[in-house]
Amino acid sequence: QVQLVESGGGLVQAGGSLGLSCAASGRTFSSYAMGWFRQAPEKEREFVAAISRSGTNTYYADSVKGRFTISRDNAKNTVYLQMNSLKPEDTAVYYCAADRTFSGGAAGTKAYEYDYWGQGTQVTVSS
Repeated sequence: QVQLVESGGGLVQAGGSLGLSCAASGRTFSSYAMGWFRQAPEKEREFVAAISRSGTNTYYADSVKGRFTISRDNAKNTVYLQMNSLKPEDTAVYYCAADRTFSGGAAGTKAYEYDYWGQGTQVTVSS
């Protein structure tokens, strides 16, 4: 089992940047594919980005491609989401998630594929 704690959310103006972190407990962090999802008020949780166990492969939603970057440091048990050129529509609670079933260079892009979730961190982008 792994516990996840997100940090780094906040309020930023449109066009600005924010970096999110997700710290994981346990000694097997490198065994998990990791993902970032977000949920805006009255909307379903949606995929943002994912990264494979070793960090070799990354996956992005079309809406954030070219603006967001997911990365991980397995030595620090941490996954990151760097968000640039933020837009008001990026406003949401951002969640990190972990899954152990994806092997090799794969990572899931669906929320139901992930077993463990953090508590979320609020990101608000003002226009």
